[in-house]
Amino acid sequence: MAAGPSFAEGASIGAPTAVQVADRFHLWRNLGEAGERCVSHHRSCLRATFAEAVPEKAPAPAPAESGSPWPTGHRFTDRTRAKHTAVHALLAAGHSRRSIQRQLGMTYRTVQRLADAARPEDLFQGQWQNRQTKLDDFKPYLHERWAEGCTNAWNLCQEIKTHGDTGGYGAVRAYLQPFRTSPAAPAARPPSPRTVAGWILTHPDTLPESEHLKLKSVLTGCPELDALAGHVRAFGKMLTQLQGDQLPQWIKAVRTDDLPSLHTFVNGLERDLAAVTAGVTLPWNSGVVEGHVKPDQMIKRQMYGRAGFGLLRKRVLLA
Repeated sequence: MAAGPSFAEGASIGAPTAVQVADRFHLWRNLGEAGERCVSHHRSCLRATFAEAVPEKAPAPAPAESGSPWPTGHRFTDRTRAKHTAVHALLAAGHSRRSIQRQLGMTYRTVQRLADAARPEDLFQGQWQNRQTKLDDFKPYLHERWAEGCTNAWNLCQEIKTHGDTGGYGAVRAYLQPFRTSPAAPAARPPSPRTVAGWILTHPDTLPESEHLKLKSVLTGCPELDALAGHVRAFGKMLTQLQGDQLPQWIKAVRTDDLPSLHTFVNGLERDLAAVTAGVTLPWNSGVVEGHVKPDQMIKRQMYGRAGFGLLRKRVLLA
């Protein structure tokens, strides 16, 4: 059995007359990984498909365009509002400005500025309007991702950092806070590429009806993913029914479609075509060996760095 270049080389040296057979489990797993990459390249198709399922999706609110010069969710402005309230409460109680200065521990100039302002917004009139921030260039992206259903401020902060943002998490969280109190609910989040790839790799007869309908919507809205599903099902039939004679025709059909990730998978098959053909033709398979290896690998990972080989050996033998 050959599962990779190193295994194939070892088998050729150790048993030069043996027929090498690619393991069907690894073939199917590698096809699944290639399929997931294909779906990832068409993430926009998933967003478009599931956006249509949300009726009358309202756009996310834009706090910067609300008309108020007072920014919301900002620590500095919230403190200033609290100070303004405290100063005016003491003034209403009959305290002098010098007395308020001593009681609140402020400078006289600060107390005077707060006392002269009829409302907190007057303190920043014209200063917060049209003020440039590091987040300005990324606000359209935040609006788009919010409308797509991504509402986690931390994840959005990490995303815009990859696009060049140098600001912090607090600024993103403060900007998104009014979105959460808006009556307009965000659109439903589309399924992940891994989820869609799982639907494609599952036999249609065993796929739940709800997931089958979602997959049908995805394939209808994206011809490339529809072609991917057809190739995956053809390969699965060839794999389970041991129809290795159809492998060259399947490879030729894959080459005709614009699926780069699947082309990479095909390139790997062609590098060891004889072993792959034997794997989808002969009844031999290393599934039993894989069944024994996986538990041993799990024990090894659990014991890594904790004990010596002696204890690891006993655990494997007694498992």
